[in-house]
Amino acid sequence: MRFTRTFVAAAAGAALAASALTGVGAASAAPTQATATATGSKPLAAVVAPYASTWNTNWNDYNVVTHAVFAVLKAKPTSKVGVLAKGNVALTAFLPNDRAFQILVKQLTGKTLLREREVFGVVAKLGIPTVEKVLLYHVVPGATITSAMALKSNGANLKTATGQTIHVAVYRGPVISLWDKAREFRNPRVILSQVDINKGNKQIAHGIDRVLLPFQP
Repeated sequence: MRFTRTFVAAAAGAALAASALTGVGAASAAPTQATATATGSKPLAAVVAPYASTWNTNWNDYNVVTHAVFAVLKAKPTSKVGVLAKGNVALTAFLPNDRAFQILVKQLTGKTLLREREVFGVVAKLGIPTVEKVLLYHVVPGATITSAMALKSNGANLKTATGQTIHVAVYRGPVISLWDKAREFRNPRVILSQVDINKGNKQIAHGIDRVLLPFQP
């Protein structure tokens, strides 16, 4: 697909942010365990590529975040976001679904937009530097964290590609909550029906129901 080729080409010179998973208990051993079993090299870019060429009415998939990634790489071909096209680099990404971005736009503007394209339009107007930072805050380089491992990682702090951390809290249910820097908004949660995307590969992703924010809006 043309988008995949463009994505890989744009990412060719991207630098990899140094990162590690830090925390307590079972979480501290997660990277070694995951990397030892995840050997595939299919990049997440190849998985999400189809979402970049279309819009739809399914708010539970990933059109908005994929268009955002593509917009950043078009404007900044050497952005660290390009690591998503490097299948040999282990990482974990938390992917906000389209509904998550719709909610974010509602929180920022007070308006509920009913088309994915319109939601992306508001996100794009935040500017490439802001969108890039938000996207990188969803990427944990250096560790392939499966959902099973995440469920055992209560209290862990995940160091993201921005250098900032995300705190993991696991509750009965189970519920995996990710604590970001936006204290006034509800913390994102992992969507347990949308986990282990690209499983078996070094790059893995989990869907989340809110956008992680590296700052307080």
